[in-house]
Amino acid sequence: MEKKSSSTKDFIESISVLQFIFTFLFMGVACIILMGYLMFTSLWLLPMLYLSWQILDWNTPESGGRRTAFVRNWQMWKHMKNYFPVKLVKTAELSPSKNYIVGCHPHGIMSVGAFSCFGTESCGFAEAFPGVRSCLAILAGLFRIPLYRDYIMSAGLYPVSKASIEHLLTRSGVGNAVVIIIGGAEESLSSSPGVNTVVMKNRKGFVKLALEYGADLVPVYSFGENDLFRQVVLPDGSPGRRLQALFKRAMGFAPCLFKGERWFFMPYRTPVTTVVGSPIAVPKVASPSQEQVDHYHQLYMEALTTLFHQHKESCGLADTHQICIT
Repeated sequence: MEKKSSSTKDFIESISVLQFIFTFLFMGVACIILMGYLMFTSLWLLPMLYLSWQILDWNTPESGGRRTAFVRNWQMWKHMKNYFPVKLVKTAELSPSKNYIVGCHPHGIMSVGAFSCFGTESCGFAEAFPGVRSCLAILAGLFRIPLYRDYIMSAGLYPVSKASIEHLLTRSGVGNAVVIIIGGAEESLSSSPGVNTVVMKNRKGFVKLALEYGADLVPVYSFGENDLFRQVVLPDGSPGRRLQALFKRAMGFAPCLFKGERWFFMPYRTPVTTVVGSPIAVPKVASPSQEQVDHYHQLYMEALTTLFHQHKESCGLADTHQICIT
């Protein structure tokens, strides 16, 4: 009986993870194909009405979106979290009277840690940080895809654009933690087991925004994120790597060649521990100088490095592991 219960639990967790992966990889394309197909059927009026409404609703993603607690609290997200499992670790308080820009590292292939901890309530963010609302910012182009945009908005995801971040930090009150996966698509290309590389030396826009709006900076590291898939990392300068770079410039994300543990797509059951560091106090400066941006960027990099070394052993890494900031 116990064995049967365990196998049922494993199956439910696997299906929950599989739906996330299929949503991540294919749902956007499926929505575009569906809308295009319906245009040439007797149901053509439905996509026409939807697209007309979407035009009227065009700016909603950058104006606070349509977040729903119903979607964020789906039981499915808890099953997905338990598959790895994903764990949120709090190291300091975040005041609900302030706003924050949270930098999450590394990107990995699918940012499972960031999504589980900040895009859903499965890891207990609201309980860990009372009065603070996590707002995960993702690729802005995804909010132009019909139907798909409504789904990701309902989960409380936002475009990673200046207009969207400005709205969250200036027109949505206080207690907002805007989570940005700093390394983005470029960082995903270096994702491999045992690798702790973050792309950040030339990523300073988030620091400038923090200064402009007086939002404190918070470093976050997801230990185990890079261990969920096995990626074919193409050498720099190779035709394949140049093609990935070209695709990234055109589409905003990079096609990664990876495989999982089962069914090709299923990630390895490797624990992911997302550690939220201490906030770095940032003054509000309407027009920050480059020196100010560089200063707080350096403080952020040092805080992230310290966070990594303080928690690496408790998160399963050897003392010899180092973080590489490029």
